[in-house]
Amino acid sequence: MKIAVIGLGYIGLPTAIMFANHDQRVIGIDLKADAVNMLNAGKIHIEEPGLQTELTKALLSGNFKAQLDLEEADVFIIAVPTPNKADAYRTCDLKYVKNAVKKTLPYLKKGNVMIVESTIAPRTTEDVVKPILEENGLIVGEDIFLVHCPERVLPGRIIHELVHNNRIIGGLTPACIEAGKKVYGIFVQGELIEATAGAAELSKLMENTYRDLNIALANELAKIGDTLGINALEVIEMANKHPRVNLHQPGPGVGGHCLAVDPYFIVATTPQNTPLIQQARAINNSMPNFIAEKVKGLMEAINGKKITFLGVTYKGDVDDIRESPALEIIELLGKETTFEFAIFDPHVKASWVEPDLEKAVEGSDLICVLTDHSEFKMITAEKLAGMRQQHIFDTKNVIPKIETVAIYNMGNLHEMQKSSKKLVPIAE
Repeated sequence: MKIAVIGLGYIGLPTAIMFANHDQRVIGIDLKADAVNMLNAGKIHIEEPGLQTELTKALLSGNFKAQLDLEEADVFIIAVPTPNKADAYRTCDLKYVKNAVKKTLPYLKKGNVMIVESTIAPRTTEDVVKPILEENGLIVGEDIFLVHCPERVLPGRIIHELVHNNRIIGGLTPACIEAGKKVYGIFVQGELIEATAGAAELSKLMENTYRDLNIALANELAKIGDTLGINALEVIEMANKHPRVNLHQPGPGVGGHCLAVDPYFIVATTPQNTPLIQQARAINNSMPNFIAEKVKGLMEAINGKKITFLGVTYKGDVDDIRESPALEIIELLGKETTFEFAIFDPHVKASWVEPDLEKAVEGSDLICVLTDHSEFKMITAEKLAGMRQQHIFDTKNVIPKIETVAIYNMGNLHEMQKSSKKLVPIAE
């Protein structure tokens, strides 16, 4: 079977390589020449554990190649971005999906399978993609088998979860579902769940919306605890000992191209029915400003001059900065204050990121932890010796206890200014 994967990003590339390493001929299509050249030279352009090894294997087998231009195939998998539009409900922008579908038209032949993996608004497959194919004389379910099959993987575990997670196969007809199952049955060991395309679309969106709402509840609890002088993290720990409670952890906000984006696709489709989803989005969107205000208050209380930010990705142990609340917090403080900044993130290579932790914290009055990278869980007092004042605001609750350092988190926010007045500079 020959498979064309359109879009070689965080999902498209692992998917393409997985098919290649299960004896399928795969061409990966991307608009970025640099990415194509890197992949054909044997180097991945995104960070994901195990992916480099899998790419090397795929190239050595001769089953995978990356290129700019599309060609004929048996299966076309569309894995392109679906950003939000800048409208009132942040509607799903389908321009990349529609362009990808249209680019396949000259190469489609009877019996082909088209799979949309991109996360899309409910009814997109039936109301948007299907008409493009029909306008070109193709009968869905007879000439072309159209399927929506959303990915359900966790960055950092993509290789494992592509194989072992259950997979929803949302087809427009029973024949489409069977065609989709045949494709993913090549390597998926989890259950292949049969569904309509619309149900598959909405299921993916609701999975991420559920998590977004749970995080919003935790973030609201952190604010409640701050107001009432109660440790919210202790409350969550105790509540989760109940057999039917699973509160998430609060943090600086929600980022990435799933939780911060997908709920809006539901809202935009039916705004009158989604007040809860909209409120959760508002709560999570408020967190960067809430954190920035807490940072300002602490810096004013200690007469601080320099802040060192640890982590700018939207989650730990990845290099993905899409929709990152960390960047929003830094931008807010940059606009509203005159503090000096340093940024350290071991997973991000950029001119504005200091690659050395000790240099980043030198002369700093406050460290603000915004991402839960594993490296931060091993920080020692020696690494922080160059700080002017030793205060840490750990929004992800990952820094180990250090006797000489005042550490604040999302549970003891109410102690920040009260405790800071008792502390003195460590070094001048």
